Amino acid sequence: MTVRIYDSRRQAVVDLRPLRAGEVSMYVCGPTVQSSPHIGHVRSAVAYDLWRRWLAHRGLRVTFVRNVTDIDDKVLVNAVDEPWWALAYRIELEFTAAYRAVGVLAPTYEPRATASVPGMHELIQLLIGRGHAYPALDGSADVYFDVRSWGEYGALTRQSIDKMEPAADADPRGKRDPRDFALWKASKPEEPASASWASPWGDGRPGWHIECSAMARRYLGDSFDIHGGGLDLRFPHHENELAQSTAAGLGFASVWSHNGLVNVDGEKMSKSLGNSIFAADLLASVRPIVARYFLVAPHYRSTIDLRTAAGSLEGGSLAEAEAAFGRIEWMLERAARVGELPESAVPDAFGAAMDDDLSTPQAVAVLHDTTRAANAALDAGDDAAALARAGEALAMLRVLGLDPADKAWQAVPSAESHALSSLVETLLAERREARANKDFAASDRIRDTLAAAGILVEDGKHTTTWSTS
Repeated sequence: MTVRIYDSRRQAVVDLRPLRAGEVSMYVCGPTVQSSPHIGHVRSAVAYDLWRRWLAHRGLRVTFVRNVTDIDDKVLVNAVDEPWWALAYRIELEFTAAYRAVGVLAPTYEPRATASVPGMHELIQLLIGRGHAYPALDGSADVYFDVRSWGEYGALTRQSIDKMEPAADADPRGKRDPRDFALWKASKPEEPASASWASPWGDGRPGWHIECSAMARRYLGDSFDIHGGGLDLRFPHHENELAQSTAAGLGFASVWSHNGLVNVDGEKMSKSLGNSIFAADLLASVRPIVARYFLVAPHYRSTIDLRTAAGSLEGGSLAEAEAAFGRIEWMLERAARVGELPESAVPDAFGAAMDDDLSTPQAVAVLHDTTRAANAALDAGDDAAALARAGEALAMLRVLGLDPADKAWQAVPSAESHALSSLVETLLAERREARANKDFAASDRIRDTLAAAGILVEDGKHTTTWSTS
């Protein structure tokens, strides 16, 4: 069957028609590494991991790019007690650990914005040359996209420019129109010098939107198949990506895909309500494989409502997910006692559901029907039928990334401990290099940064060890 996917731009489910036969190219907006990942970030990662797995199951070679926005206003604001780059890298490791904990495959490429600045300069220059961008009118190094120069601006979200709010990403004094958005931001005296790059317009740093356009172009070319991300990114981020990329003459994404958000007890997560569920909270409350099952079972475009039990994550929705997935695991254990599970194809009904815009509620229903059929056969003593059904269930679980025997679920370290270990070892490697280069000021700065975070560093004759205070 033809795989069909909902295109947010066309607002319709369409046939996926890859630009290259047998291949699919995907770009998914990854995290802005300003603070620890929450369940919404994990939900998005699982949604596109599932798309990737299903397309690969259908025999397509998938190139999957997920970026890291490691320079941004929020990163600079949140870097209070440590350098901004240290905050960004520490949080990036937390995201990586959280993704790994719920079985998300590593991307084919994972570019950082700070490593892609030359490509951003190239795009900005192209836009200026085509009359769609301009240096700030106040003589600063700011550069803006001229939204009124591009007649298709608003096409993704179907909005009129005149009804849009002003872009709040830069001071409006140098803009032709308050809705024009920043492509390049001039350095500010209060910002660290390390957060600035030279450019044809003056020292500064990139705007958020140009980062993704440049990274997608570098790794996937001028045109690619699918651009994904959370529903909250449709405007302004994805609208602006679409405008600047197409105005620059790029084909950019054929399909725009957006996953739904996560509510808690019927309310949108927010700092003001104090109801944010962080990835560490989720993984401390339920087995990682069950967390993935909870996120896979609803349709990827739907809003998930995580219900708690009197404010506790250990009841409510997650307890229901544990019970539901436990029934599947119990059936597999029963079946394994009577014989070896055969290598099976997924049932046609499961494949049809997944081909239809990744309709996991229907696909998971087939999984549970097959589980019940296997149990009924075991109860009746029909071992051959039981093993056949159990093999089908295992085939579906493997596609969903939920095979209990997969090594990904064996002794998974906590996101917090993995992030801490990876960060410290990376900084110690940088410190060893600094000491070898006799850059003792840099070496001491790294040691002091670790000490401020409660990490004690001890230098031996041949090795350096660390421990938490």
